[in-house]
Amino acid sequence: MTRPLYEAKAEFFRTLGHPARIRVLELLSERDHAVHELLEQIEIEPSNLSHQLAALRRTGLVTQSRRDGQVIYSVAVPEVRDLLMAARVILQAVIDDQATLSAELGAPATSES
Repeated sequence: MTRPLYEAKAEFFRTLGHPARIRVLELLSERDHAVHELLEQIEIEPSNLSHQLAALRRTGLVTQSRRDGQVIYSVAVPEVRDLLMAARVILQAVIDDQATLSAELGAPATSES
């Protein structure tokens, strides 16, 4: 029996629900990285990075290969970059809406309020 699409989407977003995983995907969207390069860019313990990379591999978002004795990670699905950009646009819209509301709340009361 197949599961509903909304359940698969929820699982997908749960996978993205860790800041280190998002940062890994951001970096890999720019270019492939060796593990040591990821560690230089992300403040995380090596064992924790390994755990996060394993979670991304299990869901098929990243792949690994060996080059010159190093483990290299790549984004498996190029559309991940589009998703990260969409999240940025959504967050900016939410912040803009909050700023507008905050400004309205700080404005002196008028008879229209």
